[in-house]
Amino acid sequence: MFTWQIILAVTGAVLLLGVALAYAALRQRRPWRVNLERARKLFHLRREWLEARFFTLAATSGKPRGLEWVDCDFENPVSFARDRHTGRLRALVGVTVRFRAIDGGGMEDNPNVGNLRAASAIFLLDGEEWSTDGRVLFNLNPLQAIEHFRQELEVVE
Repeated sequence: MFTWQIILAVTGAVLLLGVALAYAALRQRRPWRVNLERARKLFHLRREWLEARFFTLAATSGKPRGLEWVDCDFENPVSFARDRHTGRLRALVGVTVRFRAIDGGGMEDNPNVGNLRAASAIFLLDGEEWSTDGRVLFNLNPLQAIEHFRQELEVVE
C-alpha cells in the first residue's frame, strides 16, 4: 500500500512540474510582438473609418461640458503601446480639436473657447479589430500620454 502512495505522489509531482513549465513557457511568449506588424497594417487600413468613428463618439460624449466639437485634425504619426495588465495594444494619435460654445451651456462668454486644443485620441485592438470609444487625453501628445500612464502602458516599437 505504501508503494502506491509513493507512485501517486511522484506522478502528481511530475504532472505539477509539467504544468508549471508549460505555464512558464506560455508566459515567456509575447503574442503581441508576433502580431504587432499585422496590427499596424490593420490600423492603417481602417484608419479613416476609425478617425470618423472617434470624432462621432467624442462629439456626442458631452465632454467638455458646454462645448461642441467642431473639428478634429489627426496627425500622421501613430504611437503604439501595450497595456501592461491585459497585453492589449493601443494606438494613440495626436489630434488638434476645435470647439464652439453651446448656447445656454455656460461657456458663451469664455474667450478661450475658440482656442485650438492639443490632445491624443485613443484606439484599442480588440481581438483582431481596432475600435475606439471616443476617449481623448487633452494636453498630452501620444508619447507624453504613454509616459503619463507608464504604470498601465509601455511603448511598443
